[in-house]
Amino acid sequence: MTPFMTKIDEEALAEAYNRALALEKSGQFDAAVAAYREVLALDPEDHGGAAVRIASMGRGETPEKAPDAYVATLFDQHAEVFEDVLVEQLGYAVPVLVRQRLQALALGPFARMLDLGCGTGLTGGTLRDMVEDITGVDLSENMVEVAHEKDLYETLYVAEAVDFLDDNDDEPFDLITATDVLPYVGALEPLFFGAADNLQTGGLFVFSSETLPAEAFAESGFVVGPHQRFAHAESYVRDRLEATGFDLVEIGDITVRLEEGEPIAGQLVVARYRGEV
Repeated sequence: MTPFMTKIDEEALAEAYNRALALEKSGQFDAAVAAYREVLALDPEDHGGAAVRIASMGRGETPEKAPDAYVATLFDQHAEVFEDVLVEQLGYAVPVLVRQRLQALALGPFARMLDLGCGTGLTGGTLRDMVEDITGVDLSENMVEVAHEKDLYETLYVAEAVDFLDDNDDEPFDLITATDVLPYVGALEPLFFGAADNLQTGGLFVFSSETLPAEAFAESGFVVGPHQRFAHAESYVRDRLEATGFDLVEIGDITVRLEEGEPIAGQLVVARYRGEV
């Protein structure tokens, strides 16, 4: 029996979303939240990211992660111009920073690498000569198609990162990277436990995060920042790594990217999996 599928009223959805954006832009946050809730009622899978926009205004509960439909839609739309926008316009250089830190710490070469949130292949390409075999995973099919055309990866999957980590039964990796993944993930336990399950003992987990001043977090380890991306407190990152079986090798402050010309503060983390907790 075919399950009943509710067809989205695209016209009503566009009207509600555009109205919500206009209200948010004009500072009418209560009215904007009401309009975003209309959006969610029309589109429960949340392709437009209404839930994170509500959270970024300090209303409602902070979601555990950005909706999969939102992330896939966001990156599918920008796949063809992704690198030009991210690197040339937003000053994104995290993959190069990863390479520099691995070399400075005399880590590598590596046999098997998993590139979570591989996008168009920026991190895979930057580390290609340091790794024998690279697997890439991204939620955006269009991003994976661009990465495939570059012939950088031995294997590519279209999948959500934690789902892939949960389902994967191939041999473990000795390096897992997650550059620009944490801004779309709030609670870190599923990602960190998944990474641990897919690393050999002594394997490295290298990732970037965005952060905010300590007072922004209050009692929480993560919040949705003003640009609808998750930010994480350093204390929370350290605590979750310890709890999931990792020893911290290094954590350093970086500029992740520019947003409206202003630097976005973040951290680059190198952790080593010590074995089952």
